[in-house]
Amino acid sequence: MRRNTTTLLGIAACAGLLAGCDLSMTVQRKLTTYAPTALWPDGTTARPLPAGVVAQGDIERAAAAKDPPPVTEALLTRGRERFGVFCAPCHGLAGDGDGVIVAHGFPAPPSYHIDRLLAAPAQHFYDVIGNGYGVMFSYADRVPPHDRWAIAAYIRALQLSRRTKVADVPDVAEHVR
Repeated sequence: MRRNTTTLLGIAACAGLLAGCDLSMTVQRKLTTYAPTALWPDGTTARPLPAGVVAQGDIERAAAAKDPPPVTEALLTRGRERFGVFCAPCHGLAGDGDGVIVAHGFPAPPSYHIDRLLAAPAQHFYDVIGNGYGVMFSYADRVPPHDRWAIAAYIRALQLSRRTKVADVPDVAEHVR
């Protein structure tokens, strides 16, 4: 009899504990990021970042944006490959602005061989890849800083190849034959 009483008390205690459990611990009222609220004077739940906050990796990214890597054969090879993936569909393989996208009715980008872009610093191409320009959207989320510099170096190589004369490169005749 005493054992039955203890068992019943144990079952009652467990039932009491379980009765206190519900979904309120897992399904709670919360403020989503862009939901309106009266909690703050500006009426939004999205809070501005405190002054002086630097996103993780921004210091390295800013340093990479200011300091281009030295131009090497490996950098130009990488630039050519990345140019073919991201730039050639619009700008064309030679940089004339006659890519396959243009053939399908999209606006033609300027040729890399016009005077304005021949005079532009490499930083200009780096910035355009990262920020976009005109109807070109930003590739910042697709092309990391090192690859932007590689593409800019390859664009310079395209520009130089169009303007170079055989007399400027004396050994080229041996390599062509």
